[in-house]
Amino acid sequence: MMRNTLASWVFSSVALSVMGLGATAALAEPRPLLQEGKQTLHQRVLTTPGCELTDTAGISGELQPAFTRFYVYERSEVDGREWLKVGPDSYGTISGWLPADCSVAWKMQLTLAFTNPANRQRLLFFRERDALQDILDEFEPSSRVVPLHAALDREEEIPDILAREPEYFVDLQEQFYLLPILEGEEVFTEAGFRARLLNVASVSKAGEPDPADTEIDPEDDIPACQLREFNAGVVFVIDSTISMGPYIERTREAVSKILDRIESENLEEQVKFGLVSYRDSVESVPELEYISRMYANPMEVQGRQDLMARMDELHEATVSTPGFEEDAYAGVMQAIDEVEWSQYGARYIVLITDASAIDGDNERSSTGLSADQVRLEAANPGVAIYTLHLKTESGERFGDHTRAAAQYANLSTYAGTNTSLYYPVEAGDVEAFGAKVDALAEAITSQVRAAYIGDEAIGSALNAHQSDSSEVDPDQQQLLEDADLIGHAMQLAYLGQQAGSKAPPVFQAWISDRDLVQQNRPSTDVRVLLTKSQLSDLSDVVAQILDAGNQGLISPTDMFERLRSVAAAMGTDPNQLQQNESTQIAELGLMGEYLEDLPYQSELLNLDEATWKSWDGLSQERFIRNLSIKLRHYQRYNEDVDRWVSLAEGSDPRDDVYPVPLEMMP
Repeated sequence: MMRNTLASWVFSSVALSVMGLGATAALAEPRPLLQEGKQTLHQRVLTTPGCELTDTAGISGELQPAFTRFYVYERSEVDGREWLKVGPDSYGTISGWLPADCSVAWKMQLTLAFTNPANRQRLLFFRERDALQDILDEFEPSSRVVPLHAALDREEEIPDILAREPEYFVDLQEQFYLLPILEGEEVFTEAGFRARLLNVASVSKAGEPDPADTEIDPEDDIPACQLREFNAGVVFVIDSTISMGPYIERTREAVSKILDRIESENLEEQVKFGLVSYRDSVESVPELEYISRMYANPMEVQGRQDLMARMDELHEATVSTPGFEEDAYAGVMQAIDEVEWSQYGARYIVLITDASAIDGDNERSSTGLSADQVRLEAANPGVAIYTLHLKTESGERFGDHTRAAAQYANLSTYAGTNTSLYYPVEAGDVEAFGAKVDALAEAITSQVRAAYIGDEAIGSALNAHQSDSSEVDPDQQQLLEDADLIGHAMQLAYLGQQAGSKAPPVFQAWISDRDLVQQNRPSTDVRVLLTKSQLSDLSDVVAQILDAGNQGLISPTDMFERLRSVAAAMGTDPNQLQQNESTQIAELGLMGEYLEDLPYQSELLNLDEATWKSWDGLSQERFIRNLSIKLRHYQRYNEDVDRWVSLAEGSDPRDDVYPVPLEMMP
């Protein structure tokens, strides 16, 4: 399924030229035209509906799919009409000629995907930028937004609105759609949030019906029928170090109890469980036996007896680990990577631990990743990570609780809903822990049961407990409410897949990447499409900056002196290298043009010498540590062969790209 996800980028992405070819090759093959003011970025266009490709400029040709991406090699005028000589890549392959007026320039290597709409308003596509800006300038934007949605619900036409996001989640893994970014900018809203205003293009796949005509009729009861096939995969990821014995046993008990209920309701095929255990570095302590181990893959478990037998194999370690923190990310990543999540409508990892996680910059880390990166990896298959953090006396004694809480609150934030599924268990109380595990397992199962029997699935898990709500612990009640929201999100994703939800059939519009009312919630995910050459270049430069930063810890002046030396060796204009403490890293000429004009704030690129010198040692170390973790993630991208994609049929493999989340840029 990962391949399908990335294949969908093929038609919604843009490749950039790869530098570094030999001089002979460069002379032998034609090169695309450069973008105005750029030295390495080539001109690219997207076709609009009805655009034709021809061998000779000025005549009719073969109809092209909307949003086919081409590089521009030549511009010519025929009978007063501009024509473009185009090809699928930047290495000299020529496809033919296109009329310029049936294409749109695509300058930035960015594209979007909808987040799940479960916890926000459906995204609106505005005809003009100013109409969107006016709403964000309102201190109470709901006064403008709510009437707009009400009017659209009544099927009224609104001049400012071109389209609205579908009701159900549009999953890039299952349903083709396009949201390339043509331009964008960051703004501050009146409510005090930073948002991106994005000019996007959108069109459904050629030949498919208008998504506006494919809305599900409630009278048909199609959602209920479709939800009968809705199932869940739940993988417990458990810390099995020496202190975890009682919690391992209580987790077994919870799974056994929920299996009783599943069997009584004939839901064995609808809910599947798995188990992963993790510890710490076996290089440091070989007696730990493993860093992480898959005890039960939900795809392989053959019934209740098999599952319980596999769970019975898990026991706590017999020796202590090198430090209090453990390699939690190793266990989570094994669950993400080795389970075929596409087989499940609802996808859950339940992390159970009494200690913080080893960060990616620690030599004991087996993944090289930290919470941000693991959260992003979980978002690819749409997995929700619940964390039950046992705040034991030992954790208190080592001062570990605050660090662990920050890590796991970040790790467990579910993409699209902005909900953190982090739940502390005070004092590590076994009974309180057991109650949370029981409640969570029952909530997930209730959602699947409601879907199976055709009940209103949304809210069913929570409603099952409302009769005793006065007796429910507030923390447990929050867990149930969060589980209900996440279940809602996953059902919207499933229904969107079954109903074939598509992006609205508009061509060009303005959107906000934040919900217009609850502006802390993202409405889209932004991806930067980097070629192998660009990713390699980025890794090299970040490594150079890291080296300079480490020198700067010794002497604050050394960092920027070393960076100026690196920039000079790269051929940067000497005028950019003058001794000026206000000069930012972005101005030294170290970073490639593919990073320019991106609509985001970069701590690295905006850093100047004066700011670096003003930081205390801890701030400098934090900066270096975060940059080091990103560098290790770039290395993971480079090795992740399944997610490198070709952007056009017949294009050179050197133009393959990787969709890097915007927040992972330096």
